[in-house]
Amino acid sequence: MKTRRRSPSRSKNSGLPPFLRALRFGALAALSLGLASCAIAPNSRYPAKSDIKPHAGVASAHRLPIHGVDISKWQGKVDWAALRQAGTKFAFIKATEGGDHVDNRFLENWWGAKNAGVPRGAYHFVYWCRPAHEQAVWFKKNVPQDPEALPPVLDVEWNGESVNCPKKVPREQALSMINVLLREMEAHTGKRPIIYTDITFHKDILEGEFNDYPYWIRSVAAEPQERYADRRWTFWQFTTTGRVPGVSGDIDRNTFYGTENQWRMFVASACDPRDHKRLQPLGICRDISNGVQTANIDE
Repeated sequence: MKTRRRSPSRSKNSGLPPFLRALRFGALAALSLGLASCAIAPNSRYPAKSDIKPHAGVASAHRLPIHGVDISKWQGKVDWAALRQAGTKFAFIKATEGGDHVDNRFLENWWGAKNAGVPRGAYHFVYWCRPAHEQAVWFKKNVPQDPEALPPVLDVEWNGESVNCPKKVPREQALSMINVLLREMEAHTGKRPIIYTDITFHKDILEGEFNDYPYWIRSVAAEPQERYADRRWTFWQFTTTGRVPGVSGDIDRNTFYGTENQWRMFVASACDPRDHKRLQPLGICRDISNGVQTANIDE
């Protein structure tokens, strides 16, 4: 690269003594680094984590206290100890897709997270060209039963990029398939599943449906309430370009809606604390042991 030649005019610093020029340079450098870090993660509680393409529309996510990630084979080898040290409070790990695909790093990640002390749950990606009962059997075959795991996740979105099955199915068919999978996943794990979805699929299929289930929604450019009609969320995927120690390259970052107390209640009961009083008598939520709830449910 050709180097530009400096103008013969004197710079503003040229008349300063060397030590003053050095102090001025250091101050400017520190200011630049501070501004850069604010741009990466505004008001972040986890400065070790960042986002290479931060969006102002989701800045509020950084201020919430409970953050986590979702993981698949595309993240490569994960250093789970480093991930936990960075403040990661949960991980959702891809397990199965359709009725014949297992993520080839699922078990490695599943046990790696447990050994590092990172609460984790498994997720199944729905394939709309495969009967729901076959997908349920596949999930049960490949996901270990672990009473200490987080609730499983049912990932429902259109897959227009699929080579074999890019089509959409009618709304009633989609709802029927989802219902079967939710029921069977709950029977296998003993926990009510979380529904993961995106803006388009929610509008096409899920508005007004499955309101007794916790939702994990994707919104990477705006607050969830700006993109989802009348949908209360429990988890929010707010960026796909996050960076976290322990993972090379981009990773999805997520946040839980509530406080640290509410998170403890969620982990202990496998239910959104806002639903516990209503659903626990139905046998859906586990009893909360003494000492878990340390404050009012709204705190």
